[in-house]
Amino acid sequence: MGSGLLYRLAALTLLALTLVPGLRAQEPARLETVAIETGQGRFEFTAEIADTPELRRRGLMYRHRLPDDRAMLFDWGRVEPVSMWMRNTYVSLDMIFIAADGRVVRVAEATEPLSEKTISSGVPVAAVLEVVAGTAERIGLEPGDRVRHRMFGN
Repeated sequence: MGSGLLYRLAALTLLALTLVPGLRAQEPARLETVAIETGQGRFEFTAEIADTPELRRRGLMYRHRLPDDRAMLFDWGRVEPVSMWMRNTYVSLDMIFIAADGRVVRVAEATEPLSEKTISSGVPVAAVLEVVAGTAERIGLEPGDRVRHRMFGN
């Protein structure tokens, strides 16, 4: 290959990486165990921890599948009302809004994929746990149940 062709290929690759969502080098999320305790028992999930602006902004966008035992825990680093959306998210999710002490305060079940409609916590929360749609019903999750993770001090 001539140097001109190599230069053009490198330029096109760089352009694609900066313009096409999902192709950019992405900051990896840490994986940690999160447990939910309901009247039906204790349920553990391997959660990606979204605790930076980039990880929170990307969330579960561009995913076409989320296994039943996986989750994403959004750590806001403060307690305040939050709103989420499903932009570029292909998998229907249950969003679990969590107080600073780990208590579930709201559950938004079976969110609409690809929707830009905002889903609000309604009250100040410290975190949001996203799991595949149907999980809340499957484990009998209700407001007042507990989420166990180091960020809640429990």
